Amino acid sequence: MNIKDNDKKYSIRKKKIFRFLLSAVLLIVLLFAAILEYLTLTEYKPEPGEMAAVDHGNWDLLKEGDTLKILTWNCGYGALGDNADFFMDGGRGVMTADRERVQSNLDGILEASAQMDPDVILYQEIDTNAARSHFIDEEITMINGLLKEDELRYSSAYADNLNVRFIPFPIPPIGRVKSGIMSFTGAFTSSAERIQLPCPFKWPVRLANFKRCLLLSRIPIKDSDKELVIINLHMDAYDDGVGKTEQTRALFEIMNREAGKGNYVIAGGDFNQTFDSIDSSAYPLQEGKWAPGRLETAAFGEGWQFLMDSGVPSCRSLDQPYAGSDKESFQYYAVDGFIVSSNIEVRSCETKDLGFVCTDHNPVLLECVLK
Repeated sequence: MNIKDNDKKYSIRKKKIFRFLLSAVLLIVLLFAAILEYLTLTEYKPEPGEMAAVDHGNWDLLKEGDTLKILTWNCGYGALGDNADFFMDGGRGVMTADRERVQSNLDGILEASAQMDPDVILYQEIDTNAARSHFIDEEITMINGLLKEDELRYSSAYADNLNVRFIPFPIPPIGRVKSGIMSFTGAFTSSAERIQLPCPFKWPVRLANFKRCLLLSRIPIKDSDKELVIINLHMDAYDDGVGKTEQTRALFEIMNREAGKGNYVIAGGDFNQTFDSIDSSAYPLQEGKWAPGRLETAAFGEGWQFLMDSGVPSCRSLDQPYAGSDKESFQYYAVDGFIVSSNIEVRSCETKDLGFVCTDHNPVLLECVLK
């Protein structure tokens, strides 16, 4: 075989390799375009305000002078127990729990909630149809778990925070996620409303991202024209900070409007921010770890009480599993709490140290009196 024949074969081989690589690139581009088009066509586009269905339970009316215990708890969709790490926080995990562990985590959350015996429960990260939680309908799970003698103990309402047909990243991809926030109230609730918050993400990033909201529940007060307005929330975590600022401003406007009517107003949940009024020096930020925002309480004006218990962390980092870790050097945060209007007397606000066994958050319990 002469040199000319070798050159010809080499040239043919190069062309085949080039065609193969070109075909592979075109296939990837077409696949990406198809996913982008699918997500665009199926994008969740909630209205600015939508009424949420209320599943009525206890029909007793609240009264002025009543003492209330209000629990807020980010449930980590049942899959972020002490075994879990998560890729968005520097870990590696995507599908972080098998079906059995998800169910075990949910059972643990329900058991601990019942032991605290709250009058109001604000849950965040409740999956209703998601691959990451093995398609367990956690809304139904929580309702059934809080039944008392086979009867509804609480009125309940749910609102979507994340509703994406397919999240295409990382590898393996997250896939289908429908998840939201859920409120339980032990007194008659007249209505609940899903209020859309500003979304900081632009197309196409927003297609596979959160559409955060407030879940506002109205509870009439007996022999009064006042209402107790309970706001459940879960602010953005992975934005550049602008999103949390805009969402906080929207929250302030709603709370000030309701307080201006003379209503009792309580907002509780996962702020993904630390109130600047608390001492969080016990949780210095470690290099490379996720950093929470900082909520400037002065922006709310006078007449509001900002409540976080910095004595016990309400959240732990997900860069590594908690079980088997060095607890002394772990990254902790105080990001869960309440904002309460001045016509409510606060008795206590306590973060319960449950060791992050069932979720990456500890529950926070508020005890207060309607003055």
